Amino acid sequence: MQAWRVHANGEPREVMRLDEIPEPKPGAGELLVRVRAANVNFPDAMMCRGEYQIVPPLPFTPGIEVCGEPVAVGPDTEGAPAPGSRVIGQPAFPHGGFGELAVVPVAMARPAPPALDDAGAAALHIGYQTGWFALHRRARIQPGETLLVHAAAGGVGSAAVQLGRAAGARVIGVVGGAAKAATARELGCEVVVDRRTDNVIAAVKEATGGRGADVVFDPVGGDAYAKSVKCVAFEGRIVTVGFASGAVPAPGLNHILIKNYAVLGLHWGLYNTREPGLVADCHRELTRLAEEGAISPLISERVPLEGAADAVQRVFDGVTTGRVVVQL
Repeated sequence: MQAWRVHANGEPREVMRLDEIPEPKPGAGELLVRVRAANVNFPDAMMCRGEYQIVPPLPFTPGIEVCGEPVAVGPDTEGAPAPGSRVIGQPAFPHGGFGELAVVPVAMARPAPPALDDAGAAALHIGYQTGWFALHRRARIQPGETLLVHAAAGGVGSAAVQLGRAAGARVIGVVGGAAKAATARELGCEVVVDRRTDNVIAAVKEATGGRGADVVFDPVGGDAYAKSVKCVAFEGRIVTVGFASGAVPAPGLNHILIKNYAVLGLHWGLYNTREPGLVADCHRELTRLAEEGAISPLISERVPLEGAADAVQRVFDGVTTGRVVVQL
């Protein structure tokens, strides 16, 4: 079978290589899945660079979420989905999603939403789970509140925009560039701020009558966080979900005290081990929202397996909008 593998850490375009390798064998509690679509995520590039919290042994196949068809199960495996069904889930490394076959733990496999095609289903999982847990579990967002989303035209940001609107919030999106601004408007942002040309703080305050944003969704860190603390509302909540800028901010506790706001962390992966029932509940809710048409992953590009390395590099470089999906 063909699969992309990382043989040394570095830039994805330089270290990913399309190899011919033996088919992986599923172990106990695992599925062998024929990959139909694999979503490209920022952590894929971080793994290639050796900078992610998960460090698979070399060589490994990146790709942290897939939509696929179960073709075999490992020994002593109970509750496995039937062959021929569609599932979404997180592959077990070293056999990630950017290959013809991947190994997925049964506990991580969930029914693909019938309302979505393979690419849409592959893109629904991690980004939308992250957005849902950030907004509902951590920030407890309420209808009528104002949600500020950084990188609103990106993969995770676009999910947060849709989920915010589905929750009845008014959404302000921050983007970089005119093309991404147009995408954010199409997603449903009531107000769009271009960080390259606009004053983010002034724009948010103007849009909220000086109050500021009740909830801030921040997958960027760095300067985005620094601006957020200056335009968050009294008793607002800033949810940190990542540091795509590469800069990890150092919150000033005196400022948090003076303005009565909260800074919350969201590492969605921990819920898989600590609260798997909540993850299952979230998947059912996301499936319902997809069925109703309230959410639908923004797929900007569908690339063949041969284009995976370039796609991972471009997502890391921040030049893409929405989701880029490797479709087999």
